[in-house]
Amino acid sequence: MNNEVLDILKRLESKIVNLDTKFDRLETKVDEHTQILRALEHSAEVNKAEHDKMANDIAKIQGNVTGIRKDLSQVELVTANN
Repeated sequence: MNNEVLDILKRLESKIVNLDTKFDRLETKVDEHTQILRALEHSAEVNKAEHDKMANDIAKIQGNVTGIRKDLSQVELVTANN
């Protein structure tokens, strides 16, 4: 009976060691995935900032084009009268 109990305990200990090893590997993978996720989040933030800057630049260019069109219309009016 004692030998049976010892065998059972040894098997349990072996299983626990295997589970610890698996847990350590999973923990490493989770850490790696966390680093990847943080890098992707940072990249997304950078891309958003660049997108916002381009949108602002486009709005500024549109304003400049509108101003140029108005100026051109004025020039056309002045030259049409001459």
